[in-house]
Amino acid sequence: MKKLGILTLAFLLIFGFSACTGQNSAQNNDGKESEPQKTDQTNDVSENASNESSDKEDASEEISKIKLILDYVPNTNHTGFYVAKEKGFYKDAGLELEIEEPIDGVTSTLIANGKGDFGISYQEDVTYALSSEEPLPIKAIATIIQHNTSGFASAKSKNINSAKDFEGKVYAGWGSPAEEAIMKAVVEKAGGDFNKVQMVLADSADYTVLEKNADLIWLFWAWDGIAAKLAGVDINYLELKDLDSRLDYYTPIIIANTDTLDNKKEMTKKFMQATKKGYEYAIKNPEESAKILHKFIPESDENMLIESQKYLAEKYSEGTDNWGEMKAEVWDAYCDFLIEFNLLKEKVPAEKCFTNEFLK
Repeated sequence: MKKLGILTLAFLLIFGFSACTGQNSAQNNDGKESEPQKTDQTNDVSENASNESSDKEDASEEISKIKLILDYVPNTNHTGFYVAKEKGFYKDAGLELEIEEPIDGVTSTLIANGKGDFGISYQEDVTYALSSEEPLPIKAIATIIQHNTSGFASAKSKNINSAKDFEGKVYAGWGSPAEEAIMKAVVEKAGGDFNKVQMVLADSADYTVLEKNADLIWLFWAWDGIAAKLAGVDINYLELKDLDSRLDYYTPIIIANTDTLDNKKEMTKKFMQATKKGYEYAIKNPEESAKILHKFIPESDENMLIESQKYLAEKYSEGTDNWGEMKAEVWDAYCDFLIEFNLLKEKVPAEKCFTNEFLK
């Protein structure tokens, strides 16, 4: 079995300001207006002008600029952000959102180092980041999708219908520490021999790998699975959560630096509420939302975006009434899995990993 390398995946406060000016009418004892009335009017005009100037000054300060770093190139996992941006949900919250791809490193590290306010990551990344000798100051604040929609794909002609069928096959992956352990776990649970699986490093990250020398790849159905289907490529697909319930972890998720969560609570809550509105809109209006996303990534096939969005519209909040909400048992179960396969020395308490505070 070839040794796997490491491939780094390149995968808003409006202040309610009201200026009330009172107009006092000075009168003399006989009920007639006295001469000072002109002075009062002049003062009122001066006061109004001052307030208008103050309004302009405050207006320049009322928009908070924030940065979101993605986990990869923009795709339908991220639609809610672009919808919220296009529909003015962030602007209404007094926020101006800048969205960037992680071109300078891994998102979790970039957020830990203050390179962005919020980021897109994965439960496995956060778990590792918090279990290291020098834990990163990050925490998950929402999951974008409720269940893990990733899994193993193979050409239908290979007749790979269970993890046991991985025996004697070539798996092309990206080389993450947990990847081999997950492969080993699902194969052995199905009664197969993991040593008979050949693991190599993929030279690309989509379904076209299956048209080369690989029998198996790990993909996200909402993107590469839909793309393969539209291209007429028949594949068998085994979702991770169906192979081992502990692999139904949160991916992708929204993270933030703990300093941001401690010291910018109001800003964080406004960001999350606007983002939540974006995803809720995408759930109800998948086709329109896909077209909004297409405005930001015109190089992508619009039809593919629409089909992908229709699929995810049913997945974003699957099994819950509150988009983004996470459960401790999901974090605990994945930790247990990592410990069983010697990828984690001790359990990371779920409360250190995530919070639902900003979704309420």
